[in-house]
Amino acid sequence: MAEQALAKTAGADERLLKTPLIRRFMNRPELGAVAGVILVFLFFAVFAAGSGMFSARGIVGVLEVSAQLGILAIAVSLLMIGGEFDLSVGSMIGAAGVIIAIPASQWGWPIGFCIILAFAVAAGVGYLNGLIVFRTELPSFIVTLAGLFMLRGLTIGFTRLLTGRTQVSGLRDLAEGDWIAALFSGDVLSGFFAWMAEVGIIAQRADGAPSVAGLPIIVVWFLFIGAIATWVLLRTSFGNWIFAVGGDKVAARNVGVPVLRVKVILFICTAAAATLVATIQVLDAGSADTNRGVLKEFEAIIAAVIGGCLLTGGYGSAIGAMLGALIFGAVQQGIFFTGVNTDWFKVFLGGMLLIAVLFNSYIRKKVTESR
Repeated sequence: MAEQALAKTAGADERLLKTPLIRRFMNRPELGAVAGVILVFLFFAVFAAGSGMFSARGIVGVLEVSAQLGILAIAVSLLMIGGEFDLSVGSMIGAAGVIIAIPASQWGWPIGFCIILAFAVAAGVGYLNGLIVFRTELPSFIVTLAGLFMLRGLTIGFTRLLTGRTQVSGLRDLAEGDWIAALFSGDVLSGFFAWMAEVGIIAQRADGAPSVAGLPIIVVWFLFIGAIATWVLLRTSFGNWIFAVGGDKVAARNVGVPVLRVKVILFICTAAAATLVATIQVLDAGSADTNRGVLKEFEAIIAAVIGGCLLTGGYGSAIGAMLGALIFGAVQQGIFFTGVNTDWFKVFLGGMLLIAVLFNSYIRKKVTESR
């Protein structure tokens, strides 16, 4: 017996200590966002009970609002982990929508081609942002703040010049039959929702149709992009490069990390995420508006910070950003269902940002001290 115990001890490396489960959980950047999601849903389960918020229609509404911000927040979180900011994503939403709408409605271009053009322009804007930040070593906050105003101004100016208005309509019928547009519009799982209505899981309308036609395509994109971003961060070399560049770009460059490539790709991703949101909005509404996306850059940063991203870079997760967006969507919809004046929503966003930063700082301090 003693020999077996000795052999077991000899086979183990005494330098390797198993990290307790609670410590591993506290090390996760999503901790504050998980707690926030639980608290928010418990709050509305009490104060919005019976209001319809937790019906099929209410839940799908929360997911749709969360997805619109979440797609941006995921890309912004990766950029923040890489140590940079992009304040131009809100303006990119308005610009991309107009790039799709004007050629399609005014010049008769195929809407699928217009969508590809919008993503190409977004890639150019992201590349330019990343290149300027890298070459000049100016703070990305300043560079993209300038981009915010320039993009918005160009969008409004060219739209007025070409159409005489700031809104472009008449796109709803143009998307029919276009397979590229079909990737960004409509609902999925319609048959599944119809079955749930038949068996009584969700409510039916008076005509027998399900209360919810299906899952909005933007929710599918949200989940897909979140899964890809998480895989990239946790399972690929590029994910390691993102953390390295955000932690110390000089040290990262010294060990062979292609800093310029990483930053440019991340800026392209944020611009592409804004274009994806704009494309879905344009096809859903059948129109474009130059003022779409106002303040979305700050809401995306708030969602990323609530999800555990550090403003100094090198720390965070895509899952946390998704949870931060879910909190945003739940509160925005929950305020409506409880009947509270929606003017208080901005107060909540500011409060959540401050609480998230304080909470995350406290947890990291405790974990560091315990080491």
